[in-house]
Amino acid sequence: MSNDFYEQTVLPNGLRILSSTMPHTHSVALSLYVGTGSRYERDEEAGISHFLEHMLFKGTEKRRTAKEIAEAIDGVGGAMNGGTDREYTIYYIKVAKPHRELAMDILMEMVRRPLMEQDEVEKERKVILEELAMVEDNPSQIADLLLDSIMWPQNPLGRDVAGTPESVAAIDREKMLTYLHDQYRPNNIVVSVAGNVSHAEVVEQVTAGLGDWESGGVAALSPAPSVNGRRCAVQYKKTEQAHVSIATPGFHLNHPDRHALSFLSIILGEGMSSRLFIELREKRGLVYDVHTYVSQFLDAGAFHVYTGVDPKNAVEALKVILDELALLEAEGPSEEELHKARELSKGRLMLRMEDTRAVSGWLGGQQLLLGKVRSVDDAVAEMEAVTIDDVRRVAHDLIVLSEARLAVVGPYRSDKRFASLLPA
Repeated sequence: MSNDFYEQTVLPNGLRILSSTMPHTHSVALSLYVGTGSRYERDEEAGISHFLEHMLFKGTEKRRTAKEIAEAIDGVGGAMNGGTDREYTIYYIKVAKPHRELAMDILMEMVRRPLMEQDEVEKERKVILEELAMVEDNPSQIADLLLDSIMWPQNPLGRDVAGTPESVAAIDREKMLTYLHDQYRPNNIVVSVAGNVSHAEVVEQVTAGLGDWESGGVAALSPAPSVNGRRCAVQYKKTEQAHVSIATPGFHLNHPDRHALSFLSIILGEGMSSRLFIELREKRGLVYDVHTYVSQFLDAGAFHVYTGVDPKNAVEALKVILDELALLEAEGPSEEELHKARELSKGRLMLRMEDTRAVSGWLGGQQLLLGKVRSVDDAVAEMEAVTIDDVRRVAHDLIVLSEARLAVVGPYRSDKRFASLLPA
């Protein structure tokens, strides 16, 4: 498959290769997406996707230590990293054009032939436990995780991607090797490349390195539960600020109204001209940080508002947030607000797509999760097609405060002062 934006080849074992040739660039960015993450884990193995991602940087059959892998990329001025999310795991490397073959060789070797040595497993377990401990020192992250736990109770969506200290302590080398074998299959992987490189060159190297990899069945993700039950959670923590996180159910990743919701988020709380920033910070001087964002998954989503505020002003700030949400639901935005939000979204996307790393991620992420790739022009056209009536309809239908969930982290012993503010 090919068009003006990208080319795609599917190997006989199901591995998908996508590339976008950007001849004006001096860099090449390579991304390898695996269709696995925390939503594919059982409760007793929570965090195994993240643990495994760490381990793949610790040595391969060809480069036997983390130092050798890091030095190979550092030595040519490149950058590499990985990340684990709920529905995918990604590994990426960005290098200057002459070093593309080196980078691809390292990337393929990491996922195909990791050493997974026992002493490295135990060392990395300590690192991940420190990572989890770091979250406990970050009350804004705690608030977001607490909110997830009541948005999606008893479900992988409602827990930390990295797992818990207890689950991480129980993950051993054999479990990770089994998980690697079961989930890291070529038919569950997308390799996407962007930069000054031809598609034929990419396909030739990936075929040589991964073409003989045997395909197989992979585990399905845990479906998202309906949002019900507990609506407010407060966690006591002696902090200088109260950390307030509120959300309503949102849209899944491919929902036809996803752009309208994105525009609402921009209007309400993204940037220094947004409604919440003006009302809470500029007019009232209550907060330093207030922002909104949208989370989207294959079968679920949420619309979030977060702020950090002096504990004695938390109730007032929450009332303002709820009032602004209610106003947006009742009246929707103005034509001028929609125009600004649309132009911001279009500009943000087009500027980002000048970077090879962003293009590589755009190709791989969409292909893995959606099975198709929209071009930048496609995405801009979709944004242009959203009308003021669409945005007002979404605001009315989606901002249902009787379904809102609220999490607060701060010096409070009960939820009474906050729970009573949520509309029934």
